[in-house]
Amino acid sequence: MSNLDRQATLSVCGGRGFVVAEPVRELLTPRHVRLGESTEVRRLLPNLGRRMVGAWAFVDHYGPDDIAGEPGMQVPPHPHMGLQTVSWLHDGEVLHRDSLGSLRTIRPRELGLMTSGRAISHSEESPKSHARFLHGAQLWVALPDAHRHVEPHFQHHTELPTVTAPGFTATLILGELDGVTSPGTTYTPIVGADLALTSGAEARLPLDPDFEYAVLSMSGQAEVDGVPVLPGSMLYLGCGRTELPLRADTDAGLMLLGGEPFEEEIVMWWNFIGRSHEDIAQARADWADGARFGEVYGYDGGRLPAPELPPVALKPRGRVR
Repeated sequence: MSNLDRQATLSVCGGRGFVVAEPVRELLTPRHVRLGESTEVRRLLPNLGRRMVGAWAFVDHYGPDDIAGEPGMQVPPHPHMGLQTVSWLHDGEVLHRDSLGSLRTIRPRELGLMTSGRAISHSEESPKSHARFLHGAQLWVALPDAHRHVEPHFQHHTELPTVTAPGFTATLILGELDGVTSPGTTYTPIVGADLALTSGAEARLPLDPDFEYAVLSMSGQAEVDGVPVLPGSMLYLGCGRTELPLRADTDAGLMLLGGEPFEEEIVMWWNFIGRSHEDIAQARADWADGARFGEVYGYDGGRLPAPELPPVALKPRGRVR
């Protein structure tokens, strides 16, 4: 999915200055952003004061939207570099096309994982004949410097491992959790899991104390470590935890995101992650001339133009807590 914000700003993310080394309960409020004509997303990362969680650098939650009789998601061809995109649905379908020639329909609780590496372009759209509701999350994972120029590739996994307990199911999206491992390719120590709880269920999820974590609420009413987390909000949990108490008052859906703190500083702008203003400026120029990012064939419409790039990257001061 693209960042369609026409006022995209340069952000310096990563490094340990913003990492909280102990357990906390920091509730993040989303920013509402239009995604095309018919979809509005709630942007949780990057957030004021909280840029990343492990290597997770971008989190949008959207829906559930009633798109009966509507075009639904329509995201024209656009570029990515230096990151992985993770498409995750609870309702609906998304048709993925990319400049490698991939053409896949992603359905609920299937993993669509695109590694941009040095350069890729793709489009995303609701199929012409689609379900009534569209509900999901789009996430980006920053690639470490040693792997940010890998050859681009796309993976679609329809079967993913699960961890279960009474009234609780965790579907592993990326990384490892409680002894099971996702088939998705990763480049940093990371975890992403979809958590489903039935009404009245309680669970204690084992965690790695070296990871920092956050939980995104997708639906229902649930408490995370005693904190009510409403749909479309995210609770940052810091590091140092060995388990996470969960409780549901209704059937509820959550997403667990975590990983080792990302030590490298990155520069993120629009749909690019680089290491300098020059990296970003070159990527924007390359998208304009059309060579580096390839072509997406089959989408009914033109490419997405890049917004204007600010002339100077401002580097915020880090903070240690």
